[in-house]
Amino acid sequence: MYLSLQNLAVRYAQRAAVVQAAADVSLGLRRGEIGVLIGPSGCGKTTVLRAIAGLEPIHQGRIVVDGDALSDAALGLHLPPQARRVGLVFQDFALFPHLSVQANVGFGLADRPKAERNERVERMLQLVGLTHAARRMPHQLSGGQQQRVALARALAPAPRLLLLDEPFSSLDVDLREELSQELRAILKAEGSTALFVTHDQAEAFAIGDRVGVMNQGRLEQWDEAYTVYHRPATRFVARFIGHGVFAPAHVEGQRLRTPLGLLEHATDCPLPHEGQHCEVLLRADDVVHDDDAPVQACIERKVFRGAEFLYSLRLADGTALVASVPSHHDHHVGEWIGVRAQVDHVVTFAMEGLGSEQCAPALGQHPLPILGEGA
Repeated sequence: MYLSLQNLAVRYAQRAAVVQAAADVSLGLRRGEIGVLIGPSGCGKTTVLRAIAGLEPIHQGRIVVDGDALSDAALGLHLPPQARRVGLVFQDFALFPHLSVQANVGFGLADRPKAERNERVERMLQLVGLTHAARRMPHQLSGGQQQRVALARALAPAPRLLLLDEPFSSLDVDLREELSQELRAILKAEGSTALFVTHDQAEAFAIGDRVGVMNQGRLEQWDEAYTVYHRPATRFVARFIGHGVFAPAHVEGQRLRTPLGLLEHATDCPLPHEGQHCEVLLRADDVVHDDDAPVQACIERKVFRGAEFLYSLRLADGTALVASVPSHHDHHVGEWIGVRAQVDHVVTFAMEGLGSEQCAPALGQHPLPILGEGA
């Protein structure tokens, strides 16, 4: 791996207690890959970024970039930030207000010959589409343009690794979506390896080759975005990513009986023992509104999202569901509608509070993938 974090731990002293900000975090990125850490506020994702940058000492584990150890707790190794060749892009851009765009981008190239420096600055401005603004001052730029300048400045010295800490958090939603797509294209064009921190799931999926979900200092899953969404490794990941509920399920032969009917299992996957109870994750896109469906659900809440409604539903037996429904299906709160399951990836967990022994060993922390009738 080009970037490797091995059992990383960072602790803070807080009054009389010691706070574990990051605990046993391990992840890897290949050269040219973009990784994204996502999770709720205070989960430790920025702490991990700061540790890689050398801004925080580590208390356990190793940080390795391109074969070189940057930190090793066992050896007492801690390279200072300036020796790591790691680029940083922050939330607030941190541009020098008294320097032009051109001078900001070239700030980290002062030790290079003038011709080489000018060529590199020109290359970076072309990459971020700001050649025309080279002589402007930061206050003459829009927020999106300022963010591009910050990115160009971080990339100009050709760092071995680029770290980005919620760089779009101060921008409006439309601009964030636009820049997240541009950022990925720019990093891929430059061949940069990068680790990005955000709390925005859509942003994480748009940018990352690999996505990590953190919770209370621990990395609960590190995988491709598609896998994180469709095959969450833990209950926390399943709850945090997307919209969904845990519905009761019961094993009947080679099928799972759920409140929405029977789900067939995949032939290459183990199945819980006959008669066992477990819970199945049903996401909003797994529940389809169908007027002809035999199962009826009452709309308890609805949220208009432009192209769709997000309905919160409840079946007659009390089971809660959520469903994404095209916005031309505009039903009233309190109305009963037909619903059915259309599931390509069903993930099951042991019944909460009963322990993993209540289901097959493949359940619990490691979900069992099952193909539904919509496969």
